[in-house]
Amino acid sequence: MDYLTGDDFLEGLPLLIAGPVLRRTEPTAITVWVGLKRPCRVTLQVLETQEQGQQLGKILLEGQRHTTAIGKHLHVVAVTARSTEEASLVCDRIYAYDLQFIADQSYSLIQALRSQRVPTATVSYFSHQKPTFTLPPQRLDQLKIVHGSCRKPHGGGFDTLPLLDCLIETTSNKPQERPHQLFLTGDQVYGDDVADSLHWIATALGDTLLGWEEPLPVEHGTTRAPKQLPAGRRDKLATHKAGFTAGFDNKKEKVTSHFLSFGEYCALYLLERSPVCWPVDIPPGKEMTKGRRAIRRWDKERGHMQQFMHTLWKVRRALANVPTYTVFDDHDVSDDWNLNQEWCLRVLGRPLGRRAVQNALAAYGIFQAWGNTPWQFTSGQPGAQLLDAVERWSAAKGQDGKAADAIASHLGLPPIDPHTDLPEFSQEDDVWVLKRSAQSLTWHYTAYGPCHEVIVSDTRTMRGYPVHEEPDAPPMLLSPRAFEQQISAPLCQSSNPYANSISQDAPVTFMIASTNVLSMKVLDWIQAWQLKNGKVFSADVGDSWNLNDKALATLLTTLFEHRKTVIVLSGDIHFSSAVRLSHQDLASGKQSTLVQLVSSAIKNQELLTQVLHTRLKQWLLPEKPRQWLGWSMPPDMVEKSSHSRSIPPQWQCQTQWLRRQRSQSALIETDMFWLTPPQSTPALTKLVRRLQFWQARWFQEGSEAVGVNNIALVHFQTGNSQPVTVLQDNYWFSSWLPIEIMRSRFQTDLDT
Repeated sequence: MDYLTGDDFLEGLPLLIAGPVLRRTEPTAITVWVGLKRPCRVTLQVLETQEQGQQLGKILLEGQRHTTAIGKHLHVVAVTARSTEEASLVCDRIYAYDLQFIADQSYSLIQALRSQRVPTATVSYFSHQKPTFTLPPQRLDQLKIVHGSCRKPHGGGFDTLPLLDCLIETTSNKPQERPHQLFLTGDQVYGDDVADSLHWIATALGDTLLGWEEPLPVEHGTTRAPKQLPAGRRDKLATHKAGFTAGFDNKKEKVTSHFLSFGEYCALYLLERSPVCWPVDIPPGKEMTKGRRAIRRWDKERGHMQQFMHTLWKVRRALANVPTYTVFDDHDVSDDWNLNQEWCLRVLGRPLGRRAVQNALAAYGIFQAWGNTPWQFTSGQPGAQLLDAVERWSAAKGQDGKAADAIASHLGLPPIDPHTDLPEFSQEDDVWVLKRSAQSLTWHYTAYGPCHEVIVSDTRTMRGYPVHEEPDAPPMLLSPRAFEQQISAPLCQSSNPYANSISQDAPVTFMIASTNVLSMKVLDWIQAWQLKNGKVFSADVGDSWNLNDKALATLLTTLFEHRKTVIVLSGDIHFSSAVRLSHQDLASGKQSTLVQLVSSAIKNQELLTQVLHTRLKQWLLPEKPRQWLGWSMPPDMVEKSSHSRSIPPQWQCQTQWLRRQRSQSALIETDMFWLTPPQSTPALTKLVRRLQFWQARWFQEGSEAVGVNNIALVHFQTGNSQPVTVLQDNYWFSSWLPIEIMRSRFQTDLDT
């Protein structure tokens, strides 16, 4: 791959190869992440604006920081600007920010963005060419939160993250109307299910930017460089040497190009966020592989890659102009990551599996977590210690064992028992929890606005695995200590930085849950059957909250002990929906409400989810109201229809699926020049679409789910005498021609 290995490739890149990505924003601190091809001192300035964002004003916040050398040609930093004169940003204003880069010379933001390769790159909606943002508003009826999950470059359908750019562009000069926060709720990248063509690019790009090739421990005493483990031929290695389960049940095509190296995961983040490092064109299958089936697969995935590349400039601009918060799910590492105790023993007990998990989590820390919790990456904190260890390990070309051990410790990976070569666990009550260093990063956090709070949970690294059950038993997604740290403590000890501008409206509490709290009944049936037959990895048995009654009862009890209303934002399942849970304490009569709003997938629709999008699902298996009885001490719950306990219940709840309204044209983009024609679709999908009724709009108007690629905007309606209403607008591309952007709405009152 000459274009990625020669000096001409590096010379053709602009200084700024990824970003800027606007991350955490608060009245006195703004954080921006950037990826550069050389070391720099980066200065961030936040400026006021006039004339609805058109004119720049004085500097309000400022900060600078040196980059961290992730590789010879990859230097990363999340720089935070703070007030120097007790200035504080306010709501309902448009602010701009600017970046300067000092390397061999001084570069402005526009100079750092552009090169011969990208001569017209921009990340602004205004003539001054600066990115802009606004803080969350004081009024609940003006709050706009966008969320989504599951973005796989070669997944089916168009990428819908560019629709966020459309939403911002049409409201960029209206602080009350433009999106205020973006939450990406999991599977931002796919480290397991990788297209061969993407693997071909990422392996070479990672090695080039790092400036060295990682010695991967494929067996005890034997190492291989990433390029020695080529695309399309990693299935046996990933399954039997690394121990990954994504290829189980005749799904080896999911792991034939599984990422393993640190460079590959770093390259994946760059390629997902920016068009800069992509090739001008991807070679066709006949030039890259052999065999009719392999060539056909390559060309199909190549088409998706080229379509994905074509709209990345809009993704880059959007991420520069809205505060972005993230949390991982399993595919950010590998399918089934930490699903149950069996997975932990199988993967973390093998050198290659442990190294791949460490590489994926280190990349997540640098490319995502740094912006979520920038204070963890200041001097003396675990994040800063992680950056130092990664810098030393990379400088030693992967040969510094102490640095590698430090990376594992700061990431929270469990130590390995020297007698068994297996990961170590500690016991909390009646569950096992992976041991972690006191000096490790915490992945959960809380974000705020004047009228809302968002609790972002980590349900991957702090699970509780049942002590008295088999290793493949469904876990508690949060261990007892994790419940206290991630749910109870934030609800009891709010440290809202908007204290001086708190809204008169009752604040709304959001919880980010990567996997759904409430699921379709048919999915419960499938997972119960899979669990009974020992096939837990084929259907992610253990990722649903309601497969562990104790954990779900604990979650509901904890939330409603502190809040009357909670909105859960969730993803994971490749379709969007809305479910309302009404809860009643039988002793006091207190009533509470939980509303689960799901948005998935940003780009990963499948034939099954497209069926859910239609009326067929609601005709054959409609979602009906379900009722549960529950206990708080000890926590437990059971569906009312199967209740047989002699102890009277302490609370009860009912769930109801909300119906989506008839879809409408979104009217946010009329000129679709940026969208390339649809790529080829699977033969089975083509066959279904030939059926006369399939394309009919009336048939596509299913009421339970949005089953095509989508992204969601959450907002509210309030009134003096009216209950507060939460609305989720899902934006998606029509499945009929001509292609247009559609909007489907779910809504419900928050009052009980």
